Amino acid sequence: MTDFTRTRELFDLPEGVIYLDGNSLGPLPKTARERVAREIDHGWGERLIRGWNDCGWMDLPGRVGDRIASLVGAPQGTVTAGDSTSVNLFKALTAALSASGERRIVLSDSGNFPNDLYVAQEATRALGKGYGLKVVAPEEVEAAIDETVAVLMLTEVDYRTGRLHDMKALTEKAHAAGAIALWDLCHSAGALPIDLTDADADFAVGCGYKYLNGGPGAPAFIYCKPEWAGRAAPALAGWMGHAEPFRFELDYRPDEGIGCMRVGTPPILSMVALDAALDVWDGVKIADIRTRSIELSERFTLEVEARCPGLELASPRDPARRGSQVSFRFEHGYAAMQALIAGGVIGDFRAPDIMRFGFTPLYLGMEDVLTAVDRLEDVMKRRAFEAPVYAVRAKVT
Repeated sequence: MTDFTRTRELFDLPEGVIYLDGNSLGPLPKTARERVAREIDHGWGERLIRGWNDCGWMDLPGRVGDRIASLVGAPQGTVTAGDSTSVNLFKALTAALSASGERRIVLSDSGNFPNDLYVAQEATRALGKGYGLKVVAPEEVEAAIDETVAVLMLTEVDYRTGRLHDMKALTEKAHAAGAIALWDLCHSAGALPIDLTDADADFAVGCGYKYLNGGPGAPAFIYCKPEWAGRAAPALAGWMGHAEPFRFELDYRPDEGIGCMRVGTPPILSMVALDAALDVWDGVKIADIRTRSIELSERFTLEVEARCPGLELASPRDPARRGSQVSFRFEHGYAAMQALIAGGVIGDFRAPDIMRFGFTPLYLGMEDVLTAVDRLEDVMKRRAFEAPVYAVRAKVT
């Protein structure tokens, strides 16, 4: 059984703050601060360019990728870390399309993170050749998978409501129809059990700064099923994806493994922060994370519905059908969230009316949940959201 009292001590959390926004940005692991400082002083400061060899910087994307692989049910050597989720999605999608034969349709759903749809819109436009994006409602995805679909591109957990797609079932349906399955794990990696191997997913991407706690702008990751490595060609190449980058050949010759999905020079300080953050997962069972997350989110939902009647549950009521977050609709959701944050409980808001709360057992307990509801109830009863100061929209919501 995972000791969540121990894991909580591994984070540097501000005094008096209840953090329910780890589904957007994970808090600071203490080891990350120490590791980055050491890398600055010893690696960059003392070794200078020798750090690429002496400190193992060149191998970091693969080493970090292997650590993430263990959290998403992928074999060693099939995940690499680096670039952003957007760049990785572009690489994975164009690689999948290169292997899809004569088919031209990318199928996604309207619950997908808009960023993913933007990437798909522009990738298909840039490739030309008749490629196009088809978007259907989440509940219509299964029926829309047919012989015209080249790639099924879905986010496992809906960023607004937490609705959870059945990765294994939809991947099986895609394969039966002759399509390739590409999954975005940004809101599920580190939050619930994932088994890319068992699901037989072809490609997957995810970020390092949410449940993996790698810090703002942390490197993302990309998974490529072994049978596609070296065969499916992304429409973006860089010297780090070359089989022998320091031969400086004029023609591109991709690495035969997951290295073919690398592009540019890895951001070392961000990469070591993510590497250090992954230390938190040593001795942690993801099944325990899921069980405890459901306990916390279920209690939160029960209390909010009983004590804050103005809020409407936007997430699936069945916890087995949602990720590690709970969302409520409220007409004045933005202002109410700002009032709640001012009271020491941090969640976030998603337009047009979603108040979003994440539950991460690594550093949250039942006492935090109950205190958070107390403060939310106070905001609603006092109608604190009517104060003009809370209606002023910041750039980031």
